Amino acid sequence: MAPKSSHYLDTEVLKHVFVHNLNRIYFGKCYLNQHLGHLISVASFESLQMAIQEFWDDIKRQIERMEAIYELIHEKPSDKNCNPIKSIVKDNFCLDEAQELPILTDMDLMSYLQLLEHINISACSMLKMIAKKLKMEEVSQLLTECFDESIDNDHLFMLISKEYIAID
Repeated sequence: MAPKSSHYLDTEVLKHVFVHNLNRIYFGKCYLNQHLGHLISVASFESLQMAIQEFWDDIKRQIERMEAIYELIHEKPSDKNCNPIKSIVKDNFCLDEAQELPILTDMDLMSYLQLLEHINISACSMLKMIAKKLKMEEVSQLLTECFDESIDNDHLFMLISKEYIAID
């Protein structure tokens, strides 16, 4: 059976989809916020440490924006079914295992932080589409700011990767 096209989805269903996905991103960002200090401490490359700090500052602003979104749409965050980002951080970073070469840890950090930003970029794009459909202009603007920061962070980690391995 083919799924219904979005123009058949009513406002209530679209808002439910919006909140469900906002929750996933919000709680993923909150989880990262609690663990980025540790990620900075295991990075050996000074430029990477500074980039993770900048990323962390952006995470804090994004959390504030998402909290403003919850207020604007009269919803409360719920972490029910919100473990995908937490799982990526716990399972993929593998930072509990000591690496024989610091570059292995540093490259893992850069790769997985970029992966998380790609998830955020995709999620923000989808949430912006739904916000526009629901005529939530202020929410759309807050999501655009989160999206733009994620794009910038993705580029930052790519530049740090190139600097690390000295690519011109």
